[in-house]
Amino acid sequence: MTTLTLQRASDIVDAALAKARELGFRPLAVTVLDPGGNAIVLKREDHAGILRPGIAHAKAWGCVGMGVGGAAGARHATRDPAFFAALAAISEGRVAASRGGVLIRDADGEVVGAVGVSGDRPENDETCAVFGVQSVGLTADIG
Repeated sequence: MTTLTLQRASDIVDAALAKARELGFRPLAVTVLDPGGNAIVLKREDHAGILRPGIAHAKAWGCVGMGVGGAAGARHATRDPAFFAALAAISEGRVAASRGGVLIRDADGEVVGAVGVSGDRPENDETCAVFGVQSVGLTADIG
């Protein structure tokens, strides 16, 4: 299994932010978590809203907690809002089932972490997350 080092996590965040600037997205917060849900890197761009770091963390944390990418979590929350309400209560509000949360998998398909992006539309957040993960040669699992 590949270990997600501080340098690799930093490279993911920097690539995601560079993609956002290239595409003209709103200011973002991007975080990378290890498989246990612990933050490795968090960056918040100038003028990103004060809630953005927490939302990015919740997107990534939901991915590692549920073992699925944010797109799958968002579909599940839409299909079964009662389950999502229970999940939010169980996790003490730490889960955000939304696009922009992406599992990070190594070449063997093992989960090595997750990235969460918040600040623009969910599909744009997801675009940046996927780009960041792929830029370091890992696989982005959006669900």
